[in-house]
Amino acid sequence: MKSQALIQSLFSPDGAPRIGMNFGLGRRNDLCGASAGLPQGYTQRRWVEGETEYYDDMWGNIWHRMQDGSAQGEIYRPVLQDWEQLPKLKMPVFDRATVTGRFRSGFEPFPDHFKIAGLPGWIFASARYLRKLENYLLDMALYPEELKRLHAKIAELYALLIEAAGDAGADGIFFCEDLGTQRDLLFSPEMWMEYFSELYRGLFTLAHERGMRVLMHSCGNNHKLLEPLLQAGVNCFQFDQPRLYDRAFLSALLQKYHAALWAPVDIQMILPTGDKALIQADARQMCQDF
Repeated sequence: MKSQALIQSLFSPDGAPRIGMNFGLGRRNDLCGASAGLPQGYTQRRWVEGETEYYDDMWGNIWHRMQDGSAQGEIYRPVLQDWEQLPKLKMPVFDRATVTGRFRSGFEPFPDHFKIAGLPGWIFASARYLRKLENYLLDMALYPEELKRLHAKIAELYALLIEAAGDAGADGIFFCEDLGTQRDLLFSPEMWMEYFSELYRGLFTLAHERGMRVLMHSCGNNHKLLEPLLQAGVNCFQFDQPRLYDRAFLSALLQKYHAALWAPVDIQMILPTGDKALIQADARQMCQDF
């Protein structure tokens, strides 16, 4: 069975002959990915002041990082420092035909693989940077209408990129949207329903109408949102911390919605031990459980 058909069969109630593989360095890999690239007219700026490096992103936010510290750092100055700036917010500009070409170029060398179109963010991921997280969480309580208008603008951008992915013949879209901490969500399930449910469902429906699966990465403990996300249209969760979840519960939920799990052995609790026997045993257990 070719890789594309194999991955598609993982979403079937009949199952697949084996698990999907996603290894680099010449090892078995059933997936291929392509990026939307950068928006028109954007070239990243970077500069150093003392021991701190600053840079901008495609939205216009300014980040800072210690030069000998983390690769990404954190937001230093968000674009939307005040809600009065929202009407003048300049969105990144992507040309649909250009993005389609970028996706196709990434897929062409791997015609038999499951083709994934990588998106450069998602609604919460983008909005929390535009406002800075501590401001954003206050906005959820204090400025609901302004926040909803911002979310709608962001959703329009990702809708265009989803259309381009469909034009390029992608089998799925992939995005990152971290929603939790080690213990719980960053906001209540009720707030997710108020601010995100309708937009998520609309974008997922658009992807499904173009024949694509929805693959979602999310770090943290999202237990309370798993079923609402599946109901909205997520087809596959990409979790790097699968040990945060009760495996019996997660397995049963995925089977209920004919959804898949895309995960390594837990990168926080298992892999860092370097214990080969433990890592192998956990990998075998994951295959059995899922």
